[in-house]
Amino acid sequence: MTGHVITIAQQKGGSGKTTLAINIAVEAVHRGLKVAVVDTDPQGSLGRWFMTRLENGQSPELELSTASAWGVAYEVGKLSESYDLVIVDTPPKADSDLRPALRIADLVVVPVAASHVDLWATEGVLDLARREARAAVIVLNRLKSNTRLGAEIAGAATELDAHLAQTHLANRISYAEALGLGKGVREMPRAKKAALEIEALFDELMAKLSG
Repeated sequence: MTGHVITIAQQKGGSGKTTLAINIAVEAVHRGLKVAVVDTDPQGSLGRWFMTRLENGQSPELELSTASAWGVAYEVGKLSESYDLVIVDTPPKADSDLRPALRIADLVVVPVAASHVDLWATEGVLDLARREARAAVIVLNRLKSNTRLGAEIAGAATELDAHLAQTHLANRISYAEALGLGKGVREMPRAKKAALEIEALFDELMAKLSG
């Protein structure tokens, strides 16, 4: 039995793809799953986080691999034979280079930061996911609570042709702090609110995969 594959994709930079990939991976590890992460973004932020984790003396507890846009299917195919969950972090784009990473996904997760520009950028990724017949989940990220903009983005996201996760991630400094230390918020004692968000989101994503 092969493991599940989640691809994190969004054509606009700064949406929080890598942060989301990291925290889903760390949560999965703490749930007892064997996890691999694949960095296909030339910026290599996921790889730098992983190396920071090692340099800080923390056990990685997960496998890191890198792949080109066109080599991702081969790399993920190998990893999914040995790991329960493979998470693919992609560069900010929505063109033919992204399609291989979508094609091999069991679930495409699209983070959307709290701006209309980010929401508009989502449509290109969702269109590619539809062409590859892949289920997509939109995750609202960096939301500021009790703001009109946040409410507008949440309302507009429901009109897109994709499942909108019930769990929204707030605009918390703890996400950036954890990343800089080579950790996930699950591993930060003072990041309990963020950790609860990731825990709830992980449950949603696993239910979507199982369904």
